[in-house]
Order: sequence, then C-alpha cells, then structure tokens
Amino acid sequence: MERGNERPGAHKDAGPIDTFKRAVASTLRAISARTDVTVTYATGPATATGGQAKLPTPSRRLGPEDVAGLRGAADAVALRLRYHHDRVHARRMPAGQEARAVYNAVEQARVEALGGRLLAGVNANIAAAIDQHCRAEGFDAVTRREQVPMADALRILARERFAGITPPASAQRMVELWRPFVEAKASRRFSALAECLDDEEAFSGALRDFIAALELEGAESEGEDGEEGERQDAEGGQGPSEQQQDEGKGGGADADAGAEADSGATEGESGEAGDDDADGAMMPGHATEDPGGPTRYRGQPLRTNEPGEKPYQPYSTSFDQIIGAEELCDPDELQRLRTQLDNQLAHLQGVVSRLANRLQRRLLAKQTRAWEFDLEEGLLDSGRLARIVANPVHSLSFKHEKETDFRDTVVSLLIDNSGSMRGRPITVAAMSADILARTLERCGVKVEVLGFTTRAWKGGHAREKWLGEGKPPNPGRLNDLRHIVYKAADMPWRRARKNLGLMLREGILKENIDGEALLWAHQRLIARPEQRRILMVISDGAPVDDSTLSVNAGNYLERHLRDVIAWIEGASPVELIAIGIGHDVTRYYRRAVTIMDAEELGGAMLKQLSALFEEEERPALGAALRRLAV
Repeated sequence: MERGNERPGAHKDAGPIDTFKRAVASTLRAISARTDVTVTYATGPATATGGQAKLPTPSRRLGPEDVAGLRGAADAVALRLRYHHDRVHARRMPAGQEARAVYNAVEQARVEALGGRLLAGVNANIAAAIDQHCRAEGFDAVTRREQVPMADALRILARERFAGITPPASAQRMVELWRPFVEAKASRRFSALAECLDDEEAFSGALRDFIAALELEGAESEGEDGEEGERQDAEGGQGPSEQQQDEGKGGGADADAGAEADSGATEGESGEAGDDDADGAMMPGHATEDPGGPTRYRGQPLRTNEPGEKPYQPYSTSFDQIIGAEELCDPDELQRLRTQLDNQLAHLQGVVSRLANRLQRRLLAKQTRAWEFDLEEGLLDSGRLARIVANPVHSLSFKHEKETDFRDTVVSLLIDNSGSMRGRPITVAAMSADILARTLERCGVKVEVLGFTTRAWKGGHAREKWLGEGKPPNPGRLNDLRHIVYKAADMPWRRARKNLGLMLREGILKENIDGEALLWAHQRLIARPEQRRILMVISDGAPVDDSTLSVNAGNYLERHLRDVIAWIEGASPVELIAIGIGHDVTRYYRRAVTIMDAEELGGAMLKQLSALFEEEERPALGAALRRLAV
C-alpha cells in the first residue's frame, strides 16, 4: 500500500499511470492546503470526508479526456476540503431528499467559485469533469426537465451565477430546460447567494431560503444541533443523485450508496478498493444511473392492489428493453471495465474461492461415477483379468456404470442494478457472479447472470406518452424497463467474462422495478430444459420508481413484488432464493438471508446454493432409510 509521503526515489521504476496518480494526489493536497489528506483510488465517484479523499481509478489506456476528468474530480474534492466545513453545512441541512441534493450541489458550486478566483486552471479542469459526466449520463440529449435531476442542473447554474463560468456544451440543454423554472421561482434569492460566498454561515442560511423559494419538499425542517447535527455531518457532502436514490430505497441503501473512501487502495495502487467508509461525502454531479427489465404477462395470477383498483400493469411496454451487455458499451470500454474488475477480484478472491472450491467438491461428489461388478455382460473388467491368467477356470468378468441421480441444474443470478447499489455493493456483486459462474461451469451446472434497472430516471418514454394522452388515472408503471443479459445460460464463461465489467460503468445504475424483473428471469428459466431451476435474487432494497409511485398507490410496486414472489414460491417449479444487502428481504421471500456488508455476498451466495443441494440429498436419504425399515 503506497501513501503520500514516501522516501525519495521510491518510485523511480513506477509506470506512467502511477506517476500520474501521485502527481494528482500531490496537487490535491496542495490545493486543499492540507498535507494530512490520504488520497485513495477506487471504483466509483470522487468523495471527500475528514482527512480522506477518494478518486476514481484512471483507465490503463489514459487519454486526454480521462486526464482532464480525473484532474477535475481531484480539484473539486480539494476545494471542498479547503473551503467547506461539515458542521456549519449540516446545521441547516433540509430533510427532503431533493432539497438535500440541491443543498449539497449549490454548496459545491460555492467552493468551486472560491477556488476559481485563485486558480483559473481549476475552473477548466472542473468544467472538463462536468462535461464528461453530462455526456456519460446523456444530459446532452434530454428533451424535458424531468429527465435531469434538479441538483445536477443547479450546480451548473450556480457556477454560472457565482463565477460567470459558461456551462460546457454537453450541459447547455439541461441548463436551458431548468433556467426558466429557477428564475421564475427564486431569481432574487439566487442572486443573494452570490453576495455571501465567503461566509459559509450566511451562505447556508441564504441557501435554505433559496430552497424554500423553489418549494422543495422538506425545505422547512431543519436538522438539530448536537447528536442530530453529528449524524448530518456525515451526510453533509453526499451527492445529489445519491441522495435521491438513498431516500427512495429506505433503510437498506443508506450506507452503501454513499461514499466509500476505500482506504485499502492508495494513489500508488491500480484501483483496488479496500474497506468501505460509509461517512464519505460524494461529490455532486457524479451519480450513476441505469438498467431495469421488460416483461410480458402470460396468465400469472396477480391480485389487484385494492378492491376496485386496477391490477398491476405497465402503461406501455413499447419502450421496454431486453439487451445484451455488449450492446450497451463499446469493446474498448468493456475491456477497460473488465480490467478494473480483475483488479478488484484480487482482494476478494481468497475467501470466496475457498467457498467456491467447497461447493465444487460437493457438486462433483454428487456426480461420482459408480459401477456394478461381476456381471455376465457389459464392459470388460480389466481389473479382473489377472485372476483368469492365474486360473483359466475363472470366467470373464464384466462391469456396468450406474446411472447417477444428479439432476441437470441451471442457476440464474438476478442482480439489482439500481443506483443505490453503486460503489462497493455492485462491485462485489459483479465479482461474486464472476467466481460463481466459473465454479458452477466446472461442475457442469449452467449459469446465467442478469441485471434489472430502468432506462431513465423518473420516467422515460412511457411517462411522456402518458402525459401526451392527457394523464389518464391509474396509469400503472410509468418507466421504461431495461433488463440486461450479462451471461446467457448456454454462453461459456470465457465469452461472457468481459460483460460482467459493465456493472462498474458510470451511468448504468438507475431505478428498480423488482416484480417485473422476477417474472422476466422466471420465464427465462421455465423455458430451459434442465430438470432443476434455481433463481437467486441479489438486491439492496424494495422496488423504487419515482415516476410510477407519484401517480399510483405508495406501495404499488411492493404489492406487485409480493404477488409475484407468492406465485413463484407457491405454484412454480423454480426454486427462489434472495440475498438482501443491508436490507431485510426476509419479509418478502420465504428463503432469504440478509447481509450487512457487501463483502459477505460471495460467501452468502455459495452457502445458500450449498444448502439447496444438501436439501436435495435429505429426501433421498429419508426414502432409503424407509426402504430399509420395511
């Protein structure tokens, strides 16, 4: 592990990537005016908390855009460390999720404006990072305001108002969509913010007034000092999109969507993440978003949500998407993400590999060949030929291989690709899926790896269609699903290995509609020829889609999920297992386990599968004992 203060000449043989990382770390410390800052590199967005700064791991194929993006992320973190005070900021933190997101984003714009006064190059670097983020999120192609989180737009509008910085080309469209709304609601209060940039105490008060003028939910309730203030200190720097997802997910996603200042990976390492630091502050404008999954209903008995209310239904399935991972990313980027995943695997491989080998031994033991000897016909038993040579009176001996009772099996891993899974949880899920796929393939068990999310935040084309048709009541699901096939059951692991890296891509993880994803994965399994079908769901919370829940009952998606689970568990030959990450899924699934740390995921997956195969052995043993008793 390399830190910032090494002896001279310690890195004389370092490669260009390591040299660049050390230079960025040194610059970060210089700009932040803090020599005690520990800089780490790991998967995920840039974060800052206390004396820890975490930056995204640079690509091994470092191009000009990558250089500019990383330098901009480092400068944004450095300025936050220099000009931002957690306790002052947390004292007036609003309660609503969108209000918090805006509060954090505009504060980030304040520290960037202050830094830009002293260092003109900082403005250019941060603008490059923002441009890269906007293009990754598709903000350069949006057509309506709801497609862009308010916090992302306000950070750029605030930079423009505070420092006169023109938004980058990729952000022009989103800024122009939000500008009329902000000017109409709070133009005067927005200008007042620019007059108190140097006084964080006054700025936070004016910022609360600005948020109240925007009529954001939760803007009127302030956090308390003391213990509540301490709790908010840890949340004060959290990024906008992260806050939106955390609040929507409930208790299960609070710790993992936040920041992970992975202290195990330092600026000299190539991006391996260590232990998560749940107190990390994510920099605004670095949220990730993406997948879900489409379904067709083929007569499954789904109840209505309430007496007289329509059954669960999508408003439109025309825009839903089932897509292979390789179609969502160009080959070079996919290779870079796979390399990043391989770097992460080095840290988890030890524990999970031991469990994988244990599962492999268990499965192979069930497939051990057994023979019947001393038969009159069959295969010639060469082991008995010696006795015939010794005494020709003995007759030839034959043998016959017994049929094994091991049933053909297929396992489907359905992984939640929602935004609150980003960071360490989705990284560990990808690593665990990779190891499990390799292990089961060696045992002759087919494995498919699937992901589910949505194509957009807060509704997509389905919502636009609903708005265009006059907002009919009880529209049902109002977002476009995206179901991703990372590895098909019949695809060898060597061909699918690159695809699993896609889970680490910024912009893939968005909202989650679990019920339809379960039906989709179930239908794929039912179509398989194997005798035994196992579906393992990995998630960190209840289904969440703001667009759908805003016009339907608050538990509309959750009730549908319960209906689907009850139907699969009660009427389907598919065996269903669930693993919840930081979220109690035992209230939904009959066979489930909850883990509080993503690092436990690999072991939990393998233990659950081992338990299933043990259960299969017990009925056979019981039947044999009953036959003996007779």
